[in-house]
Amino acid sequence: MRSVVVTGAFGFAGANLVEQLVKNKYKVYAVGRRMPSAEDSGTIADPGFAKNCTHNDRLKDIPGIKRIFLEMEEYDRLPDFIDPGDSPDFFFHLAWGGMKPGAEKQQLFVEGALRAMAAAGEISSNIRFIGIGSQSEYGVVPHGIEITEDIPCNPITDYGKYKARAYSLLKEKSLELGMDFLWVRLFSLIGKYEPDSRMLPSLVRSLRSGNSMSLSSCTQYWDYLDALDAADAMIALAGKGCSGEVYNIAGNKPRILKEYVNETIREMQANPKLVFFGDDPSPYISLRPSIEKLVKDTGWSPKISFADSLKYYR
Repeated sequence: MRSVVVTGAFGFAGANLVEQLVKNKYKVYAVGRRMPSAEDSGTIADPGFAKNCTHNDRLKDIPGIKRIFLEMEEYDRLPDFIDPGDSPDFFFHLAWGGMKPGAEKQQLFVEGALRAMAAAGEISSNIRFIGIGSQSEYGVVPHGIEITEDIPCNPITDYGKYKARAYSLLKEKSLELGMDFLWVRLFSLIGKYEPDSRMLPSLVRSLRSGNSMSLSSCTQYWDYLDALDAADAMIALAGKGCSGEVYNIAGNKPRILKEYVNETIREMQANPKLVFFGDDPSPYISLRPSIEKLVKDTGWSPKISFADSLKYYR
């Protein structure tokens, strides 16, 4: 059986990726954050360490997964948890400590990514490393401009800046190690395991309850993609993507955000008067990503409709 390593395995994108990898007959070393409590015995590869983190309860009943709980600064210990004789094909690094922490903490996440790549090199000399970046790396792109992988990155948030830094340093390190390396920039994922605090789950929850919700003007372009489709794209890139390249992963159907909101209202059979549109957001982030490179190199295409993705919120 082929095997892979996934960090950030119990988060939104990570849990969807692990489920699709298992569906594709991979054995998965699923790495999550270690959340110790006073009673814990001290064995790192023990689900007990995860009991204070509800995300880490995901996937526990799925066969074919070896659950490992480590903090980013402990990634040098990852090779110890790979089964004897096993040589994983791919290492997907999704772990990151969040979008909100300031520059000092974001730098720690960059260092965690570098530790992950070093661990990958220890695990196998032939492993392929797939680093997961973000649309935030591009920053503010003029409204309506198509975002290809070769346009300049001008991130405006610490999160975007340090994701971009991680890409540059990982690419440099991969050359030093002689390791195959891809960088993926995810756009606007929705669906299973999406945090309740985000816009679409919040909108559905408000409409279901008959409560009103105020939004921005919603005149910017957006391009939602179901996280399961994104997982399939990452798997396709792991097998067919070109080493050293950057790839956008998005839905391939950018629309004005208000159109998505109105479709949600229709799908919920809700009163459109419950939603109030206000001023343009600041900064005005408008996203029309190109996935031409991804499609050309892998043949991947999204399969899950926006309406079907909404079913996870009901």
